[in-house]
Amino acid sequence: METAAENRAREIGPGRIHQGDCIDAMRSMDASSVQLVFADPPFNIGYEYDQYDDRLESDQYLEWSGQWMREVHRVLDDRGAFWLAIGDEYAAELKVEAQRIGFHPRSWVVWYYTFGVHCRTKFTRSHAHLFHFVKDPSRFTFNASEIAVPSARQLVYADKRANPKGRMPDDTWILRPQDCVDAFTPDEDCWYFPRVAGTFKERAGFHGCQMPEQLLGRIIRSCSNPDDVVLDPFSGSGTTLAVAKKLGRQFLGFEMSTEYARLGQRRIEAVAVGDSLEGSPEPKASAPATHSAKARRAAATTLELPGFAESVSDWVQDGRHADQLVQAFCESNRGYSVDRVVADPLLNEDFQVRCDRAELDGTPAERNRALFALRKSGRMKQADITTSNRTAFDWEELDPFLFAVEIAWRSVSELYADAGLDEILCDPRLAEQFDAAAGGWAPGFTALQYRWAALKLRKAVSAARRRLDATNSRKLGLRKFKPEDWQGAADLDWDELPQGPAAYLIRHVDDPSASPTPLNSNSLNATSLYCGETANLQARLRLQLSEAARQTWPVDRRDLRCLQLAWLPVSTIGSDRLVRQLQLQKWYRPVWNFNKFLPV
Repeated sequence: METAAENRAREIGPGRIHQGDCIDAMRSMDASSVQLVFADPPFNIGYEYDQYDDRLESDQYLEWSGQWMREVHRVLDDRGAFWLAIGDEYAAELKVEAQRIGFHPRSWVVWYYTFGVHCRTKFTRSHAHLFHFVKDPSRFTFNASEIAVPSARQLVYADKRANPKGRMPDDTWILRPQDCVDAFTPDEDCWYFPRVAGTFKERAGFHGCQMPEQLLGRIIRSCSNPDDVVLDPFSGSGTTLAVAKKLGRQFLGFEMSTEYARLGQRRIEAVAVGDSLEGSPEPKASAPATHSAKARRAAATTLELPGFAESVSDWVQDGRHADQLVQAFCESNRGYSVDRVVADPLLNEDFQVRCDRAELDGTPAERNRALFALRKSGRMKQADITTSNRTAFDWEELDPFLFAVEIAWRSVSELYADAGLDEILCDPRLAEQFDAAAGGWAPGFTALQYRWAALKLRKAVSAARRRLDATNSRKLGLRKFKPEDWQGAADLDWDELPQGPAAYLIRHVDDPSASPTPLNSNSLNATSLYCGETANLQARLRLQLSEAARQTWPVDRRDLRCLQLAWLPVSTIGSDRLVRQLQLQKWYRPVWNFNKFLPV
């Protein structure tokens, strides 16, 4: 009979975040089963975590640290690497403890970041320590070519004598990387990556301590190979595992907090192998140099603000008026992002009221566009406004009506000279038209749900386009529909429809009594209307083909007797979200899908 320990070991496998204590979990793992461990443990400085007390006595903290590091040493492969991220308070002690356990240090990297936490009685902290350990100093994985970067000879001087393959780290210290053309290059062991601040697009939103993806990418590329297992004992926001998945590694993590584990797992499931890492691979590009103030001011005067009245464009560039707009946002955002304030009718109304009280010029649409412009120019980051609250609409909640959002977006965009989504949401008149269109195709949801679904759809489509180029229909479990796949909508037994994930196509036929020839399922006079994918085919089609929804359809398309359906069950939507839908669009060119989503 299987023991509880054996059962626990069987349950702890790669591909997910396991909720629970990392020490107990690692004790259930096989020895030498992991090739890379990245650990960013609590620093014991009183940070407010969800389910962990970060205020242990020093002896307790060091004893606990020794316990989990001993388990890391046991589960790590002989050629494996262990990276430890830690703050000043215990860096020296944990380095010594790791060596006592049996690890051998290879590098002591300093991660320098911008947007550090300001201090009143000591220098503002703007760094953390990254220790690179190995088990066997004579045999370990280190892929130098994977992280080689252009040297200063190449980047600055265009020296033909420079090694075209790049170079490995120097040892350097610098105060302001933006101000030093010849220093703080990406080939040094004092790494410069901006901290993932609350205003950053990369921000997961539910965890305060988040590593930049590009930093984790450098570690994972250099110290592991494709299909190696990457372990994060303190998964937190799930960044390590998301990056490992994007880079084609197996992965697993542990997280004490039930909520963090759930949200982190959701984040991992939303990415796919081959996805680009968030953030700039050349971090010096993310912050301006102080000596270029004149250049910054000159650039600001040419900031493009499409659709702005000239007076509004002027006051956006004027410091006083820009500050007033930022202040109005700060007073009304309730901890949410610019996207949320623009998309949320209630928050945006509050923002507009505060703009009115400050006697700011411009229409509501112009003020909303100004928010995007100010975010793009960096003003929001400089103001250090809290935007860490997460808008908690997940894909499961939005899935039933995503089709309506896509069709509404397409129809409004085409009405107004191919207006982009930001332009639609910024202008209250266009946003209301979008809400009405989406509500007609799928009634019963709020304006914020429709608008936020469109924002998530835009981001997901961007990733899906890249994934489509890197895969094929066989890997997706997809094929073209055969004649026998088609069923008349009027004859459907709704209760027999699958309640799981599927890709599907709706078409209109002029003569429903005609049959397609075996060689071509589209040989009868048929028009492809809409193709999609959904986590629950029955729920989606019950809504999409309901009598109330069909009242919005063109009159000549409403008759159920002239509608036919075909679908293919798929294993999961997951990280391939929208890829199958884009492939169906390429094959069938349906008239209601937003064909701008297709890769160029």
